[in-house]
Amino acid sequence: MRNIVNFQTDLLRTFVSVIDLGAYTKAGDALGRTQPAISLQIRRLEELVGAPVIKQVGRTLTLTSEGEMLLSYAREMLRLNDQAASYFNRSKIAGVLRIGLPNDYAVAFLQGVITEYTSQHPGISLEIHCGWSADILDRLRADELDLAVAMVNNERSQYLSRSWIERPIWAAAEAARFDLGTGVPLAAHPEGCAYRARMIQSLDAAQIRWRVAYTGSGIAGLQNAVVNGLGVSALTRYTMLPGMRVLDDGDGFPALAEIRVGLFYKHPRLSDAGIRLVNHIVARLDEAGVSGDPVRRPIELDRQ
Repeated sequence: MRNIVNFQTDLLRTFVSVIDLGAYTKAGDALGRTQPAISLQIRRLEELVGAPVIKQVGRTLTLTSEGEMLLSYAREMLRLNDQAASYFNRSKIAGVLRIGLPNDYAVAFLQGVITEYTSQHPGISLEIHCGWSADILDRLRADELDLAVAMVNNERSQYLSRSWIERPIWAAAEAARFDLGTGVPLAAHPEGCAYRARMIQSLDAAQIRWRVAYTGSGIAGLQNAVVNGLGVSALTRYTMLPGMRVLDDGDGFPALAEIRVGLFYKHPRLSDAGIRLVNHIVARLDEAGVSGDPVRRPIELDRQ
């Protein structure tokens, strides 16, 4: 019989807490343990892995390659463990959930998933905050949000649970026609938007002239600008409206580069209501066939 290694959830919870909270002492405070106890649990986990998972360089903690891989598994194992515990606890799910959604991503699908969940649990109140992805992740880091959906920057993948790929599509009014030789009018979010950058990069690479004909931070305004023929824009399949058509290479429009979107949260800071919402979102993403493994990148932490 082969020797099976069992990863205890308390060790995995300690590991994820150190990563998400950024320090051994903060993890200890959250879990009700001393820093030496936290360090001992990390050493026990490393014995099970058979390799270091966190290394220290000066005062900085960095995940090893084994630690990066383990983090992905640990988040999933804790998510399922807490889902089972919450189910059998059968306590009433209530409270306030603070959710961050980005301006520069079409979130109609996720908004539907989130409101579907809250309709099943009327004791939950939502606070939805929209902004740019970088700002949303900063607010999550500062504990001003419970979970967030944001564009995945390879250098900023801390707290990432799931990610999926969206490939933007060119959208225009059904009756609109464009002369690429005279330039393309764009309807776009302000500078800093990933979709705006994709449009400009694509047109510049194809040496197609462009101008920004409409700028607005809200998705509804952008959709109206497209439907009314003010310009073309980069949308997703979830935000195409009646009165729009897709432009492709047959119309002279080059393909737009894909965008990776992620679900972020700090596991030790999340309530039972938050854990259940995460599981609900993950289930719907899996059903839609769009979720995938997180992007694994080194995460630097302060040891305090």
